[in-house]
Amino acid sequence: MASSVKKWNQNRLMKAQQAYSERAAKYKPKPPYLANCVKAFWVGGAICAFGQLVSNFYIRFFNFTKETAGDPTVATLIFISVLLTGFGVYDKLGQYAGAGSAVPVTGFANSMSSAAIEHRAEGWVLGVGGNMFKLAGGVIVYGVVAALVVSLIKWLIIKV
Repeated sequence: MASSVKKWNQNRLMKAQQAYSERAAKYKPKPPYLANCVKAFWVGGAICAFGQLVSNFYIRFFNFTKETAGDPTVATLIFISVLLTGFGVYDKLGQYAGAGSAVPVTGFANSMSSAAIEHRAEGWVLGVGGNMFKLAGGVIVYGVVAALVVSLIKWLIIKV
């Protein structure tokens, strides 16, 4: 008998929760999808345009070629991203632009450096290193596995 009462109470509670969720959904504001897309588009584009300006700077003033200017450009963008994260500017940019601030190089540098900053009180190895690579671990593993698969496919095509 106790189990049937318990089951009846759970059923009743689930119905009440469902009714509450339906009622709350009516009053929940709709996210401004179009405005968010526009913000993400222009901020992401501005980051990429700035990267192109940096690349052109290296080409013009340091005699890099288009092929060799990529490495110092990426290093510069990572440095600026980490610096802005340290000053708290990149987080505000991320709140405003959403996915637009997650341009691969700068977004990844921001997430790595913010994890390091957040956990620095736990020590260098377990705090900074451990938490930075919790985030980076999946990216590194995916990159290594993808490189292996592509290499195997290329090797098989060349062999055949």
